[in-house]
This record gives sequence, structure tokens and C-alpha cells, in this order.
Amino acid sequence: MSKFRAIFKDKNFFCFWIGQVVSQFGDRLNQMALIFIVSSRFSGSSSYGLALAKVISFTIIPSFLISPLAGALVDRWNRKYTMIISDLIRAALVLFIPLVLKFSDSFVPIYCIVFLIFSTSCFFLPSKFSIIPQIVDKEKLLIANSLTNITIMIAAVLGVGLGGALIEKSGAVLGFYIDAFTYLISACLLFFVRTKDTVNGEKVEGNKKLSLLFKSIWGEIKEGISYIRGNPYLRFVFFTIFILMSAAGAVSTVTVIFIQNVFSSVTRDLGFLSFFLGAGFFLGTLICGRFAEKVSKVKVIFFGLIASGFFLSCFAVFLKIYPSMVIAGILTILLGAAVGPIFISVTTLIHEVAKTKMGGRTFSSLGIVMNLGFLLFMFIASLLLGSFPPGMVIVIVSGGFLFYGILGLIYFRGKR
Repeated sequence: MSKFRAIFKDKNFFCFWIGQVVSQFGDRLNQMALIFIVSSRFSGSSSYGLALAKVISFTIIPSFLISPLAGALVDRWNRKYTMIISDLIRAALVLFIPLVLKFSDSFVPIYCIVFLIFSTSCFFLPSKFSIIPQIVDKEKLLIANSLTNITIMIAAVLGVGLGGALIEKSGAVLGFYIDAFTYLISACLLFFVRTKDTVNGEKVEGNKKLSLLFKSIWGEIKEGISYIRGNPYLRFVFFTIFILMSAAGAVSTVTVIFIQNVFSSVTRDLGFLSFFLGAGFFLGTLICGRFAEKVSKVKVIFFGLIASGFFLSCFAVFLKIYPSMVIAGILTILLGAAVGPIFISVTTLIHEVAKTKMGGRTFSSLGIVMNLGFLLFMFIASLLLGSFPPGMVIVIVSGGFLFYGILGLIYFRGKR
């Protein structure tokens, strides 16, 4: 724990970290509010699963349209101020959602606002992940990434766990107001973060003149793609993340419906299980941050995939036989503990092997790959619900985790 205490003494990282805890808390609350709105209008309908998929798709489509350009521009701009401006824009957009709900029965304006919010996030996210080496030293990257991933746990505990019960009791509008406020807090905290202009002797790009803003952007996008294709570690990371997010997309809407069917609630029990998932993620993150420095990150990723597949299949099978919240909570904690180290290892591996000046393009491209897998298999799984029960779809997905994890581990050992 001394390593965690040491990095918290760094005021720059502490402000950055707290800002992301607050911001992601609002994001998760916003997510639960959107699920509540869709559930209130479509629950019991045969199109419910497709309606959930539509809303989620508008959070993902911007990645394909905006991220290539955003990644190149993030590598040109000051990443700190890109994050601040993105937070302010997202706060303003979220505040429009309650107004639309009040004056319109159509979901089209909601789709448009969600699209714009996540288009702005296409600039925020690559800035967030690529700025970390500008805040902490190289030897602290694993711990910093561990703590950055812990924000997901805290967001799950507060935003989804408590927020799910709050929204089911008080309605969705409160969630949107809180989300907008959290973006403002994040922007204020980021203002006090100081970043390094040079990382490992490499000058970090930023603050280029507006006259040069769009010069050779297409060339820089192609350069980023060629750079990723030419690096074997980055190719491995991108393929693994595609597999992981494809599985996540496949079980996203399916798991929501599965939990609602098993426990007969809209968001309450979904929120509780998200709380346990976050707790497991926290546990896995602590273990990874404490012990994984001397372990191959590739091995951590493969073992995490195997464990994730096993616990996910147990979740579907056991709850179908015996719908106990205790069993569901234990298995969800174990699942979170298995998934957490995967994301930490992936992010740290990118920081270690990718050039700092390529950070924006690398992480924006990673976002495209993640969202492509998520969106594609989310709709495939939604269509499968017409022929297969939700629990069976979850078991099929978990089998894919197990197969890739075992195959990858055997291949890696053979290479060694």
C-alpha cells in the first residue's frame, strides 16, 4: 500500500484522479438514467432488447466517425485543455436531456444529444489516457494506471450501485443534473494539474497554431495506423481488446435483461450487482498494482481472460438454477477481480511501448477497435435473443473467453 500512498502525495496526479472519479460517477448515473427511460417505455415489449441496443449504439457510433480525426488533433493540441473544454461541452449537452424529456415524447432528440456527448468524449478519452506519462514518472505508470482503473470501481459503486436505487425511486432527471455537475467539477480539478512538456527526452506535441491545425491530418492518421500495424505488442493489445469488448457487447443488453428476469426489478438489482462488479474490479486492481510489476503483462491478460470466462459462465448457470443475490454478488466480485488486471496491463503495455507523440492516435484507434467489437456483437446478441434465452447467450460468450485465453497462453508459452 506504500506505493499507492506515495503516488497520492503527487498533487498533480491526485487532482487528475479525483476529477475522473467524480466525472465517471456522473457517467454511470447517466447510464442508469438512460436505461430507466428505455425500460419505462419499452419494458415488456418484444423490441425492448433492440431499444436498449439503439441507445447504446449512439454512444458508440461517434467513435467510428470522430475518433480518427480526434486522435490526430489530440496529438497536436494541449491534452489538459482539450480535456477541460470537453468537460464543459458535455456538461452543457447533458443539461438539455431533461428539457427534451419534458417537452417531447420522441426519442430522436435524445439520440442526437447522446451522439454529441460521445462525439466530444472522442477528444476527452485519448487525451485522458495519453496524458498520464506527462503527469507521473515511468516507474509509476503501473500504479497510476491501477488507480485510474479504480475510478471505474468507485463510479460503479456510487453511480450504478447507489444511483440505480436512487433513480428507480426518484426518476431519471436527477441523474442527468448530477452528471452535468460532475463534468464541471472535473474541469475545475483538471485546471490545477501541471503536465510535463517532455517525456523520456521526447517533446510532447501541443498548442500548434490554428493555421496548422488541419495540415496533413490525413497523413498523420495514416501514420498512426501504420505505427500500430508495425508494432507486434500493439497488434496483440488491439486484437485482445477487440475480443474482450466483443464479449462485453454481446452480454451488455443480454445481461441487463437476464438480471431483470431473474430478480424482477428494473434498475435496483442491476445497480447492486454493478456495485459488486466494481468491488471486484477494485480488488483485482489492488492485487495487480501490488504484485504484477514482476509478472509478464501478456500472462496477466491471458489468465484474466480465462478466469473471466469461467466466472461469467458460472454466473449464468448458477443464477438460472438458484436465483440468489448472495451467489450473484460473489460471482460478480470474482468476475470484476479477473477483468480489472486485463485493462491495467493493456494500458500500461501501451504506455511502455508506444511513443508519447503517438499517444492520442494510439488510444483513439484503440477506442475504435473497442467500440467496433462492442457494437457489432451487441446487435448480434440482441438478435440471438429471439432464438436463445439470455443465459445461454452469456454461456456462449464465456466459452469464447476461455478458448482465447487458453489458446493464447499455450501459444505464448510455446514462444517462450
